[in-house]
Amino acid sequence: MDSSIVFIGGGNMATSLVSGLRSADCPGERITIVEPDADKRRQLADDHGVRTVAEADAEVLGADAVILAVKPQLLPEVCADLATRFADRRPLIISIAAGVPLAALAQWLGEDFAFVRCMPNTPSLIGAGATGLYAGTGVTADQRELADAILATAGITVWVDAESRLDAVTATSGSGPAYFFAFMEAMHAGARELGLDDDTARELVLHTALGAARMAIESGDDPATLREKVTSKGGTTAAALDRFEAGDLNALVRDAMQAAARRADTLGQELMDDTRR
Repeated sequence: MDSSIVFIGGGNMATSLVSGLRSADCPGERITIVEPDADKRRQLADDHGVRTVAEADAEVLGADAVILAVKPQLLPEVCADLATRFADRRPLIISIAAGVPLAALAQWLGEDFAFVRCMPNTPSLIGAGATGLYAGTGVTADQRELADAILATAGITVWVDAESRLDAVTATSGSGPAYFFAFMEAMHAGARELGLDDDTARELVLHTALGAARMAIESGDDPATLREKVTSKGGTTAAALDRFEAGDLNALVRDAMQAAARRADTLGQELMDDTRR
């Protein structure tokens, strides 16, 4: 990868992408991280062999892609500063800020940029992420390929054809890890109630989750088929699944995901409203 890439912000998600890029043989001199915290800058430079600066400079402003990796509430100020510095250059702008619509970025930075909005999830921190991406108007095929290559270093990538569908991505993969953690938490508690000690319960639950995920990925079967394969009529698994059905698990999950999607939409609107005041 010979494109020059700048990260605005050196937090966990930016660090995971930088680590992925370096593992994919992206030269360290092609990556710059803008991070005001001096200790973080030194650590990032030492750990990843990349260039770090306290604020945007000439090299930053000449980048092919600029990744906005700061907290959403900091974006208006960050974008306003960048807007005064870019002058006539228009690099690809990739935002990984949750809930911030492209309309807000255009409002703060300028409308004549090529924007890609992304929704990565926390497993990206270990290279096992799932990221949804949406390309705004004006994004070229080469820029789309560049955005995909950067985010793919943290896991799988999927593109959606409407920005509104990123709310569905947020409700599915963005918030999704927490759903599985909550289920594992409940299983752990259930195993303890049945008499298993804490360490045994934990190991069984975590490796059962890992094994089930690997089977779903590697077998080629859909989850319904896999469920049927391990469920004998009148057996122990059927007894447990009957309880899930009695509690209408499908409806509960559907309602929870819809609540997450609605909140994602609301957060973006609230942020835009706050900046207009």
